[in-house]
Amino acid sequence: MPPDHAPITVLLVEDHLLVSEGLAAMINATGDLKVIATAATAAEAVRQALLQQPDVVVMDSHLPDGSGADVAGHIREGQPAVPIVFLSADESEVAMIAAVRAGACAYLPKSRATADVVEAVRRAADGEMLIPATQLARLLARAHEMSRDEADRRRLLESLTRREMEVLSLMADGLDNRAIAAELGIGFTTVRGHVQNILEKLDAHSKLEALACAARYGLLDAA
Repeated sequence: MPPDHAPITVLLVEDHLLVSEGLAAMINATGDLKVIATAATAAEAVRQALLQQPDVVVMDSHLPDGSGADVAGHIREGQPAVPIVFLSADESEVAMIAAVRAGACAYLPKSRATADVVEAVRRAADGEMLIPATQLARLLARAHEMSRDEADRRRLLESLTRREMEVLSLMADGLDNRAIAAELGIGFTTVRGHVQNILEKLDAHSKLEALACAARYGLLDAA
């Protein structure tokens, strides 16, 4: 929080010039808030944060050279306590979780009125967490679940051999065991062995269940 009567200083990170200029004008018109720097790239945002030491950062979630969440993480390495208000057109759960993990105290859609953004900056400077407790708890729980899923995905990918990945991919294409054998130039019995190994490693009782597991963990993306 700045000293009494000193304006709350803001670093505005936004890659669309018209949006940046319009938002800066509205913030500066308040009298108690002042945009001391703007940045249109991740690299410039990190540099300006280190140079200017703003009271609050207003951050877009997508920048030409990186994500807002990554930038927020870098900024908070140098300023651990700086409040970061995310203002983004991306309202997906994934984007919000990334922002929360990076230390966001607010996540506002760009469709919100400028007055809401201004009020969020003021409250952030006062140390408030503007993400409701119930929503924050849900996002953190989902983040934990996503981390666990990613760990499971890595474990499954490491357990499957290159040939098993090929068989799994052909299963997803709808080929039966004989067609897979013909496609790969291997024996039918060999394919059955690979399929059985896949089912065991994915803890599946059928090909359909194995494919559902593969889809859930994005295994076919790596095939």
